[in-house]
Parts: sequence; structure tokens; C-alpha cells
Amino acid sequence: MDTQGLTLLTDLYELTMMQGYYETGLHQKQVVFDLFYRKNPSGNGFAIAAGLEQVISYIKNLRFSESDIAYLTTLGLFTDKFIAYLKDFSFSGDIDAIPEGTVVFPHEPLLRVKAPIMEAQLVETALLNIINHQSLIATKAARVCWAAQGDPVMEFGLRRAQGPDAGTLGARAAVIGGCCGTSNVLTGKYFHIPVKGTHAHSWVMSFPDELTAFREYARLFPNACLLLVDTYNTLESGVPNAIRVFQEMRDAGIPLKNYGIRLDSGDLAYLSKRAKEMLTEAGFDDAVISASSDLDENLIASLKLQGAKISLWGVGTKLITSDDCPAFGGVYKLAAEENEAGDFIPKIKLSNNPDKVTNPGIKKVFRIYDVKTGKIKADLIALEEETIDETQPLVLFDSGAKWKKMRLCPGSYRVRELLTPIFRAGKQVYTCPDVMDIQAYCTKEKDSLWDEHKRLNNPHIVPVDLTEKLSELKNKLIDEMSVK
Repeated sequence: MDTQGLTLLTDLYELTMMQGYYETGLHQKQVVFDLFYRKNPSGNGFAIAAGLEQVISYIKNLRFSESDIAYLTTLGLFTDKFIAYLKDFSFSGDIDAIPEGTVVFPHEPLLRVKAPIMEAQLVETALLNIINHQSLIATKAARVCWAAQGDPVMEFGLRRAQGPDAGTLGARAAVIGGCCGTSNVLTGKYFHIPVKGTHAHSWVMSFPDELTAFREYARLFPNACLLLVDTYNTLESGVPNAIRVFQEMRDAGIPLKNYGIRLDSGDLAYLSKRAKEMLTEAGFDDAVISASSDLDENLIASLKLQGAKISLWGVGTKLITSDDCPAFGGVYKLAAEENEAGDFIPKIKLSNNPDKVTNPGIKKVFRIYDVKTGKIKADLIALEEETIDETQPLVLFDSGAKWKKMRLCPGSYRVRELLTPIFRAGKQVYTCPDVMDIQAYCTKEKDSLWDEHKRLNNPHIVPVDLTEKLSELKNKLIDEMSVK
């Protein structure tokens, strides 16, 4: 993704609203927007935040080029005065975000923008595009990896992704979510991610026979000899020929490492069990048995229950497209605006759908951990000025059902604030970790959840509550707006 040319990656109404703010003299008014989502994808119990590195690059390169200005002029929508303003445009605000790889839940601000209203408005579409896509794929990858129960999962969906950017950044997000590597070489280059692969059926078909194809591949790649065995007949031809090549390698004194077979069709449970028996009888008990063929978390979980002898999973289409849930659903809503006195006034959006009523004010997110287990007890959305004293009891309650309470004694819990400064006055103040470091961090984040929170169907939901102060503010604004 060329983040140096994405300034016009926005909806037209962002620009028309910007001109409206400019022409009415409101363009210097400071506002606060929250980026959050309302529902976990795929029926999951959580999501994984991803895409922040690309957000940072986008913000740093946010300028209207000469060609951008020339194009906007041709639309006949914008005044000369406004066009002249855009020529010197840059982002001057503050951004706070939850770091990539963090476990997150609905309604929590994943990203908070405080900036002049024109700047905050312009970035809406691109921020949603970036965060929604990568968070979706990272969450899907976390589900797939959980189903694999510790077996490595390789992402290889590039050819089925919705375009080069989706394939490349989707692979990045999949690795953050837990995949051991990707087939996408460009992702490997950009983000220093392990690239992995075997060979296609066409390789086998290009030689006089399967055995010759396997021998040639083993000769060329003796330290990464994973042979695709289902081109003709998996158990009658493919596996026996693979075993013969492995025997020849062993007889020649070639160390057998990173070797094995790949299954890409048929009954993967049955075939993997029979292949395992055949490999073990031949003395190749440690050979990798990998599988592909339109896998997703549900099929992997089913194959595990059937006792499939698969030790490496290649997941493509249904991961890179998040086949069962193609959109993350993140939104970007005004939370506060500056008045004439320079104070920030909380704003609320009402709706007939209770889930779409926003949380007002400048907010932060506290994560509450159980000291004994290290697991998440709850998340607490609070107003910016609020603090939590860990030496005092903490009472959490459901803002929609206040009789549902949780009382935590001092010493039994610890608190972590999730939002981290990213930009201050338009200057980057945060250093992005390498992707593999984000993956390691994400693994620890997932370990802070109980298995009940991670199960694929009907997971237990981690409570996300509002502080009493924020809850009272929300109810007060609802009452005031209802009177109007």
C-alpha cells in the first residue's frame, strides 16, 4: 500500500463537509472522534487490533499533491479559497490507539483522534479502511490458530484475496493473529515475516512421472522437501513415491529436516491417518503431514476431533477473505467538541437501536486483570480524567443492569490503561514494533483470556463496563436529548 498517495482515499462527503466547516469559520474547532466497533466478527468472543503501523504511515504522509489539487478543481464543487487552503494541509492533532496485537472488545475506542474538525473529518474513511480490514483478518487468524491447538498454521491466500493490498496487508494481519508464516513473498519482504511454501500440482505434471518430479524437488530443496502427494492417487502413488524419495535421501546421507507431505484434496482425516501409518512403518515418523483444501477454523476443529494426523495447516481463501464475516464493522463517531471557552463538551449520538447509542466524552480504557491468574476480569471504559486506585476496592457493574456487580478486593486485581499516545501535535511519538514482535505480544494477549472466551461457538463474553461517572454522563445526555 503506497501510503504516500492516499490523501484522496476518502469519501467525497468528508471533503464537502471540510469545505463547509471552512466556509462557516468552524475549521479550527477542536473535536474528538472515537474509532470502535460494535460486534465481534465471526461470533467470536474478542477481536485483535491491527493496522496501526499503516495508520501511522498514512497520517505522516497526509498531504494534497499537485495532482490531487488539480483533480479536485475539476469537480466543480470546491471554492478557490478552500482549494488554496488544501495546498498547505497537514495533520496537526493528537492520536491515541490501542497497540496492535491487543485483545479488544466492542465499544472500546481502538483509536482516538483529537484535532481540528477538518483534519479529524478527513481521516475518517482511511482510518476505518485500514483498521477494519487488518483487525478482521487478525481476528480470523486467531480463530483458525486456536482451532489448530498449537499446530503451526501457514497463510497462503494471496491469489484469492480482494486485490494486492488486501493480500499483502491481510497476510501481515494473519501473522499478527498467530500464523507461522505466509506464502506472500512481498509481505515477507516488507515486514520481515517468514515465507513458506511447497510446490503445485503443475510441478508434478510437468515431469514424465510423479517419482521423477519428487526426486528433482528433493534435489533442489533438500532442506525444505514437502511433497504434494495427491496429483494422481494419494495412497497408491503419492505417499509411496514420497517415502521412496525420503529413503533415497537418507541412504545418500542427506539430513532429513523440514520434510514431509502435503494433502490438498479428499478425506483429510482418513488420508492423514493412513499416510501417518505408512510413513511410520517406513521409519519416517517425524515427517510433516500438512493439509490445505479450503480449510477454516470449523473444518480444522472437526478434523482434530476425528483424530486427523495433520501437523501443519495451510489456510488460504477462508482466512484471507474472512469468508464467513467479510466486514469488521468499525465506526468513527464524534465524542466531544470544543466550545467558545476552550472546554470540551461531550457529544452523544442517539438511535432507535440501543447498540448504536454512543458513549460521550473523551474516554480511555482500563483493563482489569486477576492478579492470581493473570486473566482478564473485565474492561472499563472511563472518562479521560478518571483514575483507579489499586489499593482500594473496585466495584464493576453492568451499565444496562446495575444489579449485576463484581466487587474486587485490593491486591486481587491490577489495572492497565490500553490507549497509548501515537501522535502529539502532528508529530509521531510512538515506535512501531516489528510484526513478529507484535505476534509474540498477541500470543500473550490471547493467553490472558480463558478458553471459554476463545471457543469458536457461543463464547463466554468478557464484561466491558462503563465507570459510574461515564454512565451518569451518558444517561444525563440521553435525558437532555430526549427532552429536545
